[in-house]
Amino acid sequence: MLNKALLEDVLSAALTTGGDFSEVFVEDRFTNRMSLQSTKLEKSLSGRDFGVGIRLFKGLNSIYAYTNDFSKEGLLQAANAAAQAIQGKADKAIILPLMKQNLNAIHPIHLMPNSVDKTRKLQVLRQADQIVRDYHSSISQAIISLLEEEQHVLIANSEGTYVEDTRVRSRLTINAISSNDHDMQTGFYGPGRHQGFEFIEDLNLEHYAKEAARIAVTMLNADPAPSGKFPVVIDNEFGGVIFHEACGHGLEAAAVAKENSVFANKVGEQVASELVTYIDDGTIKNEWGSINIDDEGEEARKNVLIENGILKGYLIDKFNARRMNTESTGSGRRESYKFAPTSRMTNTYIAPGKSTPEEIIANTEYGIYAKYMGGGSVNPATGDYNFAVNEAYLVKDGKIDKPIRGATLIGNGAKTIQKVDMVGNNLGHGAGMCGASSGSIPVNVGQPMLRVSEITVGGKEAN
Repeated sequence: MLNKALLEDVLSAALTTGGDFSEVFVEDRFTNRMSLQSTKLEKSLSGRDFGVGIRLFKGLNSIYAYTNDFSKEGLLQAANAAAQAIQGKADKAIILPLMKQNLNAIHPIHLMPNSVDKTRKLQVLRQADQIVRDYHSSISQAIISLLEEEQHVLIANSEGTYVEDTRVRSRLTINAISSNDHDMQTGFYGPGRHQGFEFIEDLNLEHYAKEAARIAVTMLNADPAPSGKFPVVIDNEFGGVIFHEACGHGLEAAAVAKENSVFANKVGEQVASELVTYIDDGTIKNEWGSINIDDEGEEARKNVLIENGILKGYLIDKFNARRMNTESTGSGRRESYKFAPTSRMTNTYIAPGKSTPEEIIANTEYGIYAKYMGGGSVNPATGDYNFAVNEAYLVKDGKIDKPIRGATLIGNGAKTIQKVDMVGNNLGHGAGMCGASSGSIPVNVGQPMLRVSEITVGGKEAN
């Protein structure tokens, strides 16, 4: 990528007007996307993107520039342009010697995506497509997509950090569409891992494709959801998206440092049910949101954010660590060299409890069972959220009853997490993409099945 001497020159150039920290982020990314629609290969795109980001701090001011020109002249020009945004003159640029770090690669990759022929990949897409179509006569369409990414990064800064990493991710998304004369419903599953093509080859296609198809078919024949306030049982895996959006973002230093979070200044206080332990862990082997290092060169780690309902800490990047007078938690992430990093999640989940799923349902006299969550929106400053449920059921007399559709969960994250009154023992993770100020990044959301004593459900008027 870039040699040590050039890196040191660029870091020094960025500090010529009085900055007290400089950083270079180099990225070389290979991407492959394939999509099968209506049994035909609709898309097969491969690309490479290379660029360099240069960042500098002066106190609580941060400047960021990026370039595709990786010649010495181009890089120094970008560094000098960034430096000019700071008015002043340095007595002497202070650069600690760059010492190459030996990376502890904790996510083994066995089959690099670029080493696998595309016909082999197309065969997997066709197989998943066939499973979806064979599930039921009402299935009218299937869209199967493969995303593969191989990202090489180099991070160096004026504090002496000098480290390289390779991240490889693979994800298969399955969309099933079921229709009749007057309606259409969709089902989705999108498993992904921080792995190579070995993940796709070992994937249980039968399970994931049938689940996507089953959701579509089930919801086609579902009754409209009631509206009102109900106990809500949220299933494991992607059910954790509510707490990712409505709580996780509020625990990121980007919001906390500016006191734009309901969790600001509450370390040591009880902010959730004592049944809730909330963790962000980038070290889980080969999970979709896992990392070896963050995008500031800090090692991945396990951060316990809430323990038995007590707020323990936040997710912190280097710049917001300055604002908060603390240290980074290895949480600085970015989509690419085009974005400055900020505090972001990796694999964020609610730890398993002691109840079985059967006990949770049996102890619910009347309520809603949200089996698969969909998309939604949240106000990060207040934690107010609104989420669609892709697959839901009524619960009556401790048993799962008829399917319902059109259910929307409406509430406040800080209040919802306090109303968790049962937590299951079946922790599961779901892969997704998270968008914020530093771009779209791969994250896992997770939880066991849990019950919230009351959530407002949008639907039709209750009977």
